[in-house]
Amino acid sequence: MPELPEAETIAADLRDRICGAVIRAVSVPRPDILSGTDARAFEGRLRGRRLARIGRRGKNVLFELDDGGRVLVNLGMTGRLITSDAPNAAEMRHVAARFALEDGRDLLFDDTRRFGRIEVLEPDAWRARDALLGLEPLSAAFTADALRSLTRRSRSPIRNWLLDQRFVAGVGNIYANEALFRAGVRPRRGARTLRRSESDALHGGLREVLARAVEARGTTLRDYLGGGGEAGGFRPRLRVYGRAGEACLACATPIKRVVFGNRSAFYCPRCQR
Repeated sequence: MPELPEAETIAADLRDRICGAVIRAVSVPRPDILSGTDARAFEGRLRGRRLARIGRRGKNVLFELDDGGRVLVNLGMTGRLITSDAPNAAEMRHVAARFALEDGRDLLFDDTRRFGRIEVLEPDAWRARDALLGLEPLSAAFTADALRSLTRRSRSPIRNWLLDQRFVAGVGNIYANEALFRAGVRPRRGARTLRRSESDALHGGLREVLARAVEARGTTLRDYLGGGGEAGGFRPRLRVYGRAGEACLACATPIKRVVFGNRSAFYCPRCQR
């Protein structure tokens, strides 16, 4: 599932390509991807609106309309947001929503498995939704002390805690595993049991891996593409995620995989004691 670096890359690509564009028409061939409205109301709400700003919140790509409304796009597992002038736009075979722009281009939301969601939020609804999301891990508000204070209140395994969007917004399984490796902390450790040194190391590791993944335009394992159709380049830099049985890049010990919370976790039994 796309996480913060992937959503950030898509938002930046689309900001360069279509920010300021006016939506001429909308079609939703797969209306099951809509939340809180039907296709007819959705199309009518967006027709004639200008894309005033394009950004990200957590794992979501966020379009701010010229009248203050927001279009929130969660990419699910296989969702893609791509413009029709991208080199491989013709390869999109599962277009669930199409936004026709006045300049002649289209913004396509392609989703093979259709676990993604699109919804329109009016200003009050957006403020309520925003309040449910945790700190942005690359923001100034996400300090080592803030992380320490939040983890001290939870008995959850630290990997699961990192995935809870109420605490830290935008982190998923890939970057949670990678950050824990950098911090030397095993995924099953109780969040509240982390020592100050471990919590500080996790804070630094999380910011480091997310920043480097943003620089590399995200991680493409299978489906993810940026807003211009390019794959992400961070996969060769993964140290533990998806590398079960392979040698640790730091100590050569085989990487282990465990499943809990219905998700795989990867760690080095020597580096993460």
